[in-house]
Amino acid sequence: MTDLLTPIQAALDLPHAAIAMTETGALPSAFAVTDLAAASIGAAGQAIAQLIQQQTGRLPNVSVDRRLASLWFSSSIRPVGWQVPPLWDPVAGDYACADGWIRLHTNAPHHRAAAERVLGPVADRAEMAIKVAAWNAAELEQAIVDAGGCAAQMREWQAWQQHPQGLAVNAEELVQRQVFESRTDKPWLGSPARPLAGIKVLDLTRVLAGPVASRFLAGLGADVLRIDSPTWNEPGVVPEMTLGKRCARLDLKSPEGRQVFEALLKDADVLFHGYRADALERLGYTPGERQDLAPGLIDVSLNAYGWSGPWRNRRGFDSLVQMSSGIAEAGMAWKQADKPVPLPVQALDHATGYLMAASAIRALGERLASGRGGSARLSLARTAKLLVDAGQVPEQAALRAEDPRDQGLVVEQTAWGQAHRLLAPLSISGTPLQWDLPAGELGAHRPQW
Repeated sequence: MTDLLTPIQAALDLPHAAIAMTETGALPSAFAVTDLAAASIGAAGQAIAQLIQQQTGRLPNVSVDRRLASLWFSSSIRPVGWQVPPLWDPVAGDYACADGWIRLHTNAPHHRAAAERVLGPVADRAEMAIKVAAWNAAELEQAIVDAGGCAAQMREWQAWQQHPQGLAVNAEELVQRQVFESRTDKPWLGSPARPLAGIKVLDLTRVLAGPVASRFLAGLGADVLRIDSPTWNEPGVVPEMTLGKRCARLDLKSPEGRQVFEALLKDADVLFHGYRADALERLGYTPGERQDLAPGLIDVSLNAYGWSGPWRNRRGFDSLVQMSSGIAEAGMAWKQADKPVPLPVQALDHATGYLMAASAIRALGERLASGRGGSARLSLARTAKLLVDAGQVPEQAALRAEDPRDQGLVVEQTAWGQAHRLLAPLSISGTPLQWDLPAGELGAHRPQW
């Protein structure tokens, strides 16, 4: 097994201790994706175990099922009699340019519109392929980014090492942690069974990484309120990612929306946000102002390409970072394929999500000890470096096939119909992962605690 746990523990200031791992086999990849899944989920579990020990004197045992961890990195929901909408827009994907490959990310309507402003309107992938083929990959990437869209040229890892953004993100810490001077005297209201009971989590994140983090905290008893803009939707991931949460809509550009947001933030313990690096600042909420509104706040943020360098404000997603950072090209060489080969799951998103959750839990432990709030900043590109630095791995046996025993007995009454969830991949003795609310639609609740 590839040791990805040690660098994660170091980044989170967790004790360097082994975590029990069960099950053999791995997802098929040039990289240690299953080990990354197990290590990131295990570190989040270890963070909770440390918090429980801090508050009760008892250190629970933690173990991770590597196979279930791998499955959760894809999807945890198993609908009964209905289907989750498709994850990808019809024209999203990889295309051959005149001199290489590019990936277009068009899931959000405004991102597709940006690509079509550059390339012209298209009906399907075949039409898009003809238009893309005439372009140089680097020039098309820049043109779509300049138009407000999302695209990534396929680069080799060596090229990323010399790229200004690769150099910048590779110099960053895996988790950039800071402790603030502002204080609060909120006591621990949890118990070993529900260690995050009473913790209010305000979640401004979308798609995968941030929602993975808040879903994990909800499974340990936190009160998670997700806030989306009035027009945002991501139907392909909502049933997966809203488990355990209440979901409301707010317009942070309107005076009324800002007033409600500030009232919510005042009472929040944890803020998760995943907008571009300066988005909240542009709305008038700098880190200092967020601390003034909510002394002792635990402020955890992520972006795609890192917090320094020329791309710190670039829009990006897991699949794009895999193209930029050399992962898709390495997969192509590994498989001897004639097109980019991404990771078998969106592992950068999921792993970063569990690292965000662990960061919030570590900051909560600090706050319970000293009263001081804190922040953590993470990025998909820095998580990519963690995975690539661990090296390419030899072919491993496949994971055992999924069967009905992998699902929990409880039937989840989602907004779309009944569903089962896979059993949790993480076991913490005395602390079950369980969610009090089924998955529901965005905007289904009022923006209030």
